[in-house]
Parts: sequence; structure tokens; C-alpha cells
Amino acid sequence: MIVDSEKKNLLFLMASPHPKGTTRQLAVAFLEPLRRSGRWQEHTIFLYDQPPHPCTACGLCREQNGCRWHDLDEFDARLRESDLLLIASPIYNLSFPAPMKALLDRCQRYFEARFARGEKPCIPKGRKAVLLLTRGSGDARGDEICRQQLSQSFSVMHTELTGVCVWGHTDKGPDGYEEAAEKARAMALAIEKDLW
Repeated sequence: MIVDSEKKNLLFLMASPHPKGTTRQLAVAFLEPLRRSGRWQEHTIFLYDQPPHPCTACGLCREQNGCRWHDLDEFDARLRESDLLLIASPIYNLSFPAPMKALLDRCQRYFEARFARGEKPCIPKGRKAVLLLTRGSGDARGDEICRQQLSQSFSVMHTELTGVCVWGHTDKGPDGYEEAAEKARAMALAIEKDLW
């Protein structure tokens, strides 16, 4: 893995099955100012391209670092070197889609490192995180559910959720995009200012 020491590392998790859909549009709005600055090395993982294997609670991560399933080894390595974690996801049934839920369940390895093996912090390098959500409906309950799920996992991953941006009512068309996109861009600029 080649890392440019002059740049910050951004890990982008795309949790939508639609590479050109509304979730991607909101993510691009967030990424635009960071890409323009030229200060970021970006790596994207499309969770629907290689959906994470579900956690089987086998207990291996209670005893040692790692997981019996190696499909998230790259995610773990990229997470550990990242300065910023961007998660862009639609809301399905008031929560994340299945691949993102599987990834969060697999973060049990970090809980076990912290609580079973006493590693504090279990990931030495800290990072900021941003959550971008899209939902077809006006029901905002899923926004908070997703935020809580991430905060639970991040509590042991040396990761701070610094912002959430939601574009709702996407089933009705592009109304609301500009407002959500402007908020996403502002969040990106604030994070860049803070980290640089």
C-alpha cells in the first residue's frame, strides 16, 4: 500500500448499490472541495461490490487481532491509516443496507481488542468521520438510528463522528439536493480546515 506522506488519507465507504444514485451525488458534493484542494489521498470501498461476510461470533477476535474472514483486511488496514472516514449510505427500513450492517457487526473485533484483550486504544491513530445519508421518505427516525449505530462502533475505534448530512424525500425527485449538498460541502471545508 503506497501512502503519500504529504497528504491526508480519506477512506470512503460507499454503502449504496447505485453507483450514480442520490447517495453518490451527495458524496460527490462532499468530496468536491477536498479533491480540489489536492491535499487528500482517497480510497473508496464499494460495499456492494464485495459485501462483507456476516459476523459468526466465532470468538477468534477475542483471542487475537484479526478475523477468521479476511474480506475486510483491506478495510482494516485503510481504516488504521485514515485521517477521515466518509460513509455514504441510503437508509433502508430505518437503518443501513445489509452490507453496511455486516461491516458494523464485524467491528466486533475492535470491541474485543478493547474489552477482552485490554488494548486501549485498539487503533492507535485517531480519525474524524462523516455520515452522509439519503432516504426516499420524510421519516427521519432512521437518521438517528444510523447515527447511534455508528457512534456505538466508533466508541472503540478511535473515531469521532463529527457530522451527519441527510438528503430526505429523494423519492420525490431532486428537491432538497442543493441544500443537502451545500451542507455536505461546508462540512468538508470545516474538516479540512481543522485537520490542516
